[in-house]
Amino acid sequence: MSYEHGWAAINLDMPPRVPRTEYSVESYHFELIREITGIDVNRQSSDADKLRARQAFCKAWNYDFYFACLPYTTGELVAEKRTSMGHAEYAANGDDMNSDVSCPFKTPQEVLSFDPWEEYGNRDRKKLVSMFEQDYKKNCCGNPDGVSMTGIYCSLISGLIEIFGWEMMLTAMGTDPAGFGEVANRYAEWNLQHFESLAEADIPIVMIHDDIVWTSGPFTSPDWYRKYVFSNYKRLFAPILESGKKLTYCSDGDYTMFIDDIAACGVNGFVLEPMTDMAYIAEKYGKTHYFIGNADTRILLDGTKDDIRREVARCMDIGKKCPGFFMAVGNHIPANTPVDNALYYNQCYEEMSKRN
Repeated sequence: MSYEHGWAAINLDMPPRVPRTEYSVESYHFELIREITGIDVNRQSSDADKLRARQAFCKAWNYDFYFACLPYTTGELVAEKRTSMGHAEYAANGDDMNSDVSCPFKTPQEVLSFDPWEEYGNRDRKKLVSMFEQDYKKNCCGNPDGVSMTGIYCSLISGLIEIFGWEMMLTAMGTDPAGFGEVANRYAEWNLQHFESLAEADIPIVMIHDDIVWTSGPFTSPDWYRKYVFSNYKRLFAPILESGKKLTYCSDGDYTMFIDDIAACGVNGFVLEPMTDMAYIAEKYGKTHYFIGNADTRILLDGTKDDIRREVARCMDIGKKCPGFFMAVGNHIPANTPVDNALYYNQCYEEMSKRN
């Protein structure tokens, strides 16, 4: 019933239980996966065994929705000139740690003069469409019991971060905010070819990921966002919306200040971390949009059972009355989450998810 419940919520046709998703726990928390599925799998297992265990876990936890979008480092999305920001430890044994940090841009002036058309050129439309369609089909095959999708990670701000890195991006922005705004405009114009390809692709739902804020909120003037981010969003999102696809928007951090701006760009749904005010989304958009979130992973990491129950109840009290609400831990369940806490979180979800 997960596929049906997922689509019912997306279409605002309230399902009999609150649907749910989670992020990365099914691929990284092998101790929990073994506990739930009984499959002896670990980081070194074969891809086939990990896929079998992941699918069994998602079925046991009754996923209704699968988050998916293509990163910059995939196929036709590759930006040849970009910054390497490294990667902190996330996997249980830390083998995803990457200390390679390098930036091809040495001065703010190099950033401000950057033109993606000159650097990256045109992409092949047929290849782009095929890439998105193939990714969507792969995700559907891998997740047959829930709603799958494809999408784009490097939408606007995330793309600029990927190209320049945080340090050079913020330095250039601080040096010349209007000049960096023009860089954002040029990048959006170049990136439109990916959004037009998503619109053309035979897929029903698209994920747009763009980390526009920090945990504490905006990292520059709200006026700058409204002039250079949301105006470009409207242009980028238009082909997808005109094609009749559902458009799901995700940003990490606290984008509470910009919820109305993002809604005005035409999105159908929100994915949010605990910092963003889900109660505001439910109150203003709960009858017109689906939304996914936003239990706090820190409570699963360090909280008591009473803390975990209160956190699930908080989310359910906000979202359960809304037809498009999906439950999720809004900033992942990492591999160092105590198994007993994760199990209790799932128990609380199952107890509270029924609407009848």
